[in-house]
Amino acid sequence: MTEHEEKIIKIIERVLPGVVSIAASKNVELVEKDLMKIGMDLKMFEEKLFGEADKKGNVSVSGGSGFIVDSSGIILTNKHVIQDKEAHYKAVIGEDKYDVEIVGADPLADIAILKIVNPPKDLTVISLGTSKNIKLGRTVIAIGNALGEFQNTVSTGIVSGLSRLLSAITDIEGHQQRLRGLIQTDAAINPGNSGGPLINLEGNAIGINAAVVYGAQNIGFAIPIDRAKKDLDEIKKYGHIRAPFLGIRYVLLNKNIGRHFKIPVERGALIVREELPGDHAVLPGSAAYEAGLKEHDIILTANNKEITEKETLEDVLDTCAIGDELKLGVLRHGKNMSFSVKLEDRAKFS
Repeated sequence: MTEHEEKIIKIIERVLPGVVSIAASKNVELVEKDLMKIGMDLKMFEEKLFGEADKKGNVSVSGGSGFIVDSSGIILTNKHVIQDKEAHYKAVIGEDKYDVEIVGADPLADIAILKIVNPPKDLTVISLGTSKNIKLGRTVIAIGNALGEFQNTVSTGIVSGLSRLLSAITDIEGHQQRLRGLIQTDAAINPGNSGGPLINLEGNAIGINAAVVYGAQNIGFAIPIDRAKKDLDEIKKYGHIRAPFLGIRYVLLNKNIGRHFKIPVERGALIVREELPGDHAVLPGSAAYEAGLKEHDIILTANNKEITEKETLEDVLDTCAIGDELKLGVLRHGKNMSFSVKLEDRAKFS
């Protein structure tokens, strides 16, 4: 055995007890409603996907990973692992299962923070490193609950790319979220590994395993740990994850959408409500509402950056802080207008 192999084995032995499985269960009737939305039949798929229901009528609906970052039972994972608000979640540590509560979820990144309700003593805590100054070729270790079945699966590889941009599916209905600044690695990240740690050779977490590219080999992505450290600090300081909030619903324009709505532009963010009872295109009382933005306005620029499908409004907001003045260039009924919006905390409108 080489010295390099011995080092990796020691790191794995040290951090492995701090990696947990996140198990989700849900009432079988709610599962059936979910499947009907996407045209599936419960009886056809329950044995293959979910197994038999327990005495309370609940079935297992998904599995993911997470890792303990504080002895009080704080766990980092992916937001999409706990996306279903109707499901019940438990952290699986060895053979034991513990109820968890959701402390916070980052609205602009695929990060969630959980807490074990009654944590056991002597939890193994994984130290957080930094995602700054990561070099291509650096050895990394990915740990997680592969395929929702194989607990504590370990794979090694290298950092093979930095600052990647990816659109990832976040729920059963196919909704997507844009993830920015990702670490690319060739360490195997399988479905179910989501939320597990990406570890360096110092034994510190430098990322949260987040996504894989289907149809490709040895391409996985992790969220830089510095983003999660910021979220943890805000939880401690404010009691929630803070995020700048504009207060609008919008559709990103392209040639096809512009043609459909008979709009003279092919880029920008069209402010428009969803077809839901009581929905608003511009949320009353929000920063956008107070600034005078209206439904059917088209935001062309934000802080002098053109809004496109590649550079979205959310991308610009991700670079802003609460209290910042966001300068918007808007097209209203063929007339160019300018607005200044003071960004507020999203939690105010939760």
